[in-house]
Amino acid sequence: MSEQYDVIVAGAGPAGAQCARDLATRGYDVVVLETESEDAFPTTSNKSTAGTFPSMITSFGVPDDVVMNFTDKVVLESPNNHYTRHHPGAVLEFADFKQWLVEDGREAGAEYRFDARVTGPVMENGQIAGVEYNGSEEVRAEITIDATGPSAPLAKALNVSELERENHAIGIEYELTGVDLNHADYGDLTDAMMLRLDHDLAPGGYSWIFHTGEDEAKVGLCYIQNDSHRQNARENFSVDDYMEYWLDRDPRFADAERKEGVQHRGSAHIQMPGDLSTDRFMAIGDTVPSIDPIWGEGIHKGMKSARAAAITVEAALDKGMTDTSAEQMSIYDRLWHRDVAPNQRRRLLMTELLYLADNDRYDRFMEDLHGMDEATMRKLNNGNPLAVADLLHFDDRALLTEFIRDKVAIDFDGFLPKPFNKRRSNASAAFEFD
Repeated sequence: MSEQYDVIVAGAGPAGAQCARDLATRGYDVVVLETESEDAFPTTSNKSTAGTFPSMITSFGVPDDVVMNFTDKVVLESPNNHYTRHHPGAVLEFADFKQWLVEDGREAGAEYRFDARVTGPVMENGQIAGVEYNGSEEVRAEITIDATGPSAPLAKALNVSELERENHAIGIEYELTGVDLNHADYGDLTDAMMLRLDHDLAPGGYSWIFHTGEDEAKVGLCYIQNDSHRQNARENFSVDDYMEYWLDRDPRFADAERKEGVQHRGSAHIQMPGDLSTDRFMAIGDTVPSIDPIWGEGIHKGMKSARAAAITVEAALDKGMTDTSAEQMSIYDRLWHRDVAPNQRRRLLMTELLYLADNDRYDRFMEDLHGMDEATMRKLNNGNPLAVADLLHFDDRALLTEFIRDKVAIDFDGFLPKPFNKRRSNASAAFEFD
C-alpha cells in the first residue's frame, strides 16, 4: 500500500527545497524526491552562477556562511565600453546554499529521499494522485509539486509544461584564480558582478565575471538558441569553444588558472509560461520558465515561486477543508504572475530586442546608460515602455523594423509607446517610426 503525504515535491533544487522548507514549517507532511545520491548532492545539479541580491537574502533568511562574496556594484560591458551601477549583491556558494536549504527543511520536519528518480505521475480518476519513482516505487499525496527543472517529467505528462526548444538557453561556467579584476583596459570588477554583451563571445546571449573574493571569480557565458545566435554564431563552435576563445583573448585571464574539477553547466528556457497548475498539481522553479530574461537571475524567482506554491497548498488544505481542484490551485498562477514575475512579457520583449542589436549598438547602449537618471533606470529595469523608448535613436529604425516583423503576432499594447516621433530624452535623439 502506498505511503500518503500532504505534499510531494519532486526535485531538491532551490525551488523544491524552499517549498518543502516552507511547508514543513507550516506543519504539513511533505516528502522530497531527489534524483542525486545524498553523498554526491549537489554534483550534477550544481549549475548556477548563484548571483543574487539582498532582497532574496533577507526574504528567505539565507545565512552569511553560504555567501562567497558580498558585492557592491553591477558592471555592464560591451566590446569597447562599460557602465557601472552601484547596487549591493551577493555571490553564493551554490552547493552550500542547496545543502543548507535541505538541512533547514529537514530540521523543520520535511522528509528527503535521495536516489529517487521520478518517472511519472500516479493517476486516479484523471487526476494526479502521487508519483512513481525508480521505476516501480510510488508515493501518494493530496498535492504534487514538480520542481525538477526543464526535464519536467510530471508537468509534461500532465500537459502543463510548454517549454520550446527555440527558447532554450545553455551555459558553462568555470571558477578561476589569478584573475586581474582591475585591468587598466576595463572597468574595476572588485566586489562586482559583471555582465558582458558581445556577440563575438556569446552570440545571442551574454558572458559574466562574478568576483568571489581575493583574485578569484566565477567566469561563464550562455546564449539562447535564437535567431540572433544563428546570425552571429561561429561555424561549429560549441559553448565550450566560446569559453576557451574568451579565456584565450581577454587579458584579465592571462595569469588565471581553473580550479581543478570545478565546472558548472546548465540549461533553462527563456519564455513566457503557459499553464502553471492543474488539479492537485503545481510546477515551480525552472520547471516553468522562472528565470529573469534580462539579468539571468533565477534563484530569487525560483524561491518566490516556491513560496507562492506553499501559500496555495495552505489555501487548498486549510483546516482540513480540502479543495485541490484546478480552480483552487490556480491561486498559484495568479500569485506567480503578480509576485514572481509581474513584468515577464515586457522583459522578454526587451531581451529579444536587446539581442537583435549588434556590437556597435551595445557600445552606444553603454553611453546611453551613462546619461540616464536613477529614476528612469529603475523604470527601465521594470520594463517600463517609456523608459525603453528613451534608449531609442533615429537610426534604430532598422532594428525595430526587424523586431516587429519577427513579433508581428504579439500584442504590443502597453509595451511600445505611440507615437514614436513624439519621444525625446537626454539619452536619445528623436525617433520616427514609419
